[in-house]
Amino acid sequence: MPKFLVADDHPLFREALRQVIEEYFDDAEIMEVSTLEEAVNTAIEDNDLDIILLDLRMPGSEGFSGLVAIRNAAPTIPVAIISASEDPDVIRRGLTCGAFGFITKSSPKAKIAEGITAVLSGNTYVPDALDKAELNTGPRSTLDHEFKEKFALLTPAELSVLHHLTEGKPNKIIAVELNIKEATVKAHISSVLRKLGVNSRTQAALAAQKLEEA
Repeated sequence: MPKFLVADDHPLFREALRQVIEEYFDDAEIMEVSTLEEAVNTAIEDNDLDIILLDLRMPGSEGFSGLVAIRNAAPTIPVAIISASEDPDVIRRGLTCGAFGFITKSSPKAKIAEGITAVLSGNTYVPDALDKAELNTGPRSTLDHEFKEKFALLTPAELSVLHHLTEGKPNKIIAVELNIKEATVKAHISSVLRKLGVNSRTQAALAAQKLEEA
């Protein structure tokens, strides 16, 4: 009886994935979350998960930071990205950052189920329309292993603050938008700088952009 974690902030798509899972996987147990923080916490706390279906664009996540955070929190649980993107370079980056599969949201139900089955079986899955050779050529990610490890140390709350830093927002605005105290924002920024091994907000923002663009 496979146990699924569906991590997507759109209720309608979570429901669509639930219908696919219930139709193609008998007696499946399904858990749903709508934020990166919930996804990371669930992955840490639940040792029985068999697969995580992850939307790249969720609250608390920027670029591939959410994927890196979940892979660091639960390295033994396979993750399949569920995304609206069909860009081969995005798919390649996802696989480089630790995804076992990449399933496009536009795929018919049977293809989504096929992708999930492949990942559950320990295989890598990408959409049929893509040339496998194309995924193995072209510009590769420049994100080195040491940097990914540093970035994966950040908590979901710190990732959220870092995302706002990349947009050049001051502490007061970040505090308002995240509904936290300005002192808490300062504490998160200090922790981010320490974990990433940088000395300024600008360096931290550049590091975040490196992860997103790698």
